[in-house]
Amino acid sequence: MSSSVAHPQSDTGRRRWRLVGPGVVAAATGVGAGDLVATLVAGGEYGYALLWAGVLGTVLKISLAEAVGRYHLATGSTVFAGWRSLGSWTTVYFACYVVVWGFVYGAAAMTSSALPLAALFEGLDLRTWAVLSGLVGLAFVWFGRYGVFEKVMTACVGVMFVTVVGLAVLVVPDVPALLGGLRPRLPEGSALYTLGLVGGVGGTITMAAYGYWINAKGWRDASWMRVMRWDNRVAYLTTGLFVLAMLVVGAELLHAGGIALASGDRGLLDLDAVLRERFGPVVSTLFLVGFFATAFSSLLGVWHGVSLVVADFVANLRRPMGQEAAERVAGGGAERSWPFRAYLLWLTFPPMGLLFLDRPFALVVAYGVLGAFFMPFLAGTLLWLLNGSRTPAEHRSGPVSNVALTLAALLFVVLCADQVRELLA
Repeated sequence: MSSSVAHPQSDTGRRRWRLVGPGVVAAATGVGAGDLVATLVAGGEYGYALLWAGVLGTVLKISLAEAVGRYHLATGSTVFAGWRSLGSWTTVYFACYVVVWGFVYGAAAMTSSALPLAALFEGLDLRTWAVLSGLVGLAFVWFGRYGVFEKVMTACVGVMFVTVVGLAVLVVPDVPALLGGLRPRLPEGSALYTLGLVGGVGGTITMAAYGYWINAKGWRDASWMRVMRWDNRVAYLTTGLFVLAMLVVGAELLHAGGIALASGDRGLLDLDAVLRERFGPVVSTLFLVGFFATAFSSLLGVWHGVSLVVADFVANLRRPMGQEAAERVAGGGAERSWPFRAYLLWLTFPPMGLLFLDRPFALVVAYGVLGAFFMPFLAGTLLWLLNGSRTPAEHRSGPVSNVALTLAALLFVVLCADQVRELLA
């Protein structure tokens, strides 16, 4: 349960900054090592030309997360209860998605957290560090409470900020070129890559978890709407700043030097080698610490946030349709419930088997296809829920929100189709 007990109408000025929290958690979770690599590669390939795409992506994510938070506060319900009201197809899709996605993501998150640790400490191999990362994340979320979780995630964002923004300052950005990157244009061969940059940074199932985090904070009704919107903007402006900083690093270090990175999280180890050669071991070591903060905060956020969504999923299945709003499942008791802890175990132990095996082809395809459909699913269902009778009239989406959600839905449909095509090719 949150310690934020003051009435939201009194939360102005300095107090508003003290209330910020769920958005910081969402930013720390949504920006993983893979997102940093994608942004680095964008800067390395096209310099500052795709900066506008990162800005557009930030605006769309603000709109999506605001829509999730608004639904929770306006209806007194949860986003999964809303999905369930749309028909049984949402329950079937989510059940398949969360099982397969969690199995594969668990292995990926543990490996991502282990990469900088293995580079910093050579006594243990990558798999051992991955297992330890998963076990530490499990123990922290299992025994912790939301308040402590939020403080740790905020500390991780602080480390990320110092590392990522510090690197951008260190490489000395070309300010005229940076400002020129705000003009929308598509370099040759960059169309789908640009769509991926718009849609990729900070966009996962953790956007749905944002509503559960604001409830865990103690924000339970429409009187917290203004505070939630402030919190959400801070979160995604922080995400946008990370995008800007990594584009600067990619443009100045990689594009200018003609350097290519390995794909996936390992690309950050390539960047570490570049930093070590150019700036020395101190900067390289600080970067690896920031790399770990980025990867491990994503692990913690998924372990906590998606487990809350799953706890709500199970609670909804156990009560009759139409009674979804009768019980709030977000924080408090949910963090001690058996569905929450069962999904924590699912994220941790079965994926450890994938650390010692090549991922089966069919599992990779299923993971990719189900994951590709999630963001179109989220944007489309939010449009449906926030423009109908399920949401009180005064909190339904207006023209600006509807345009943003529609653009996001169309973008994610295109990205989904392209990803499915690549997976099945």
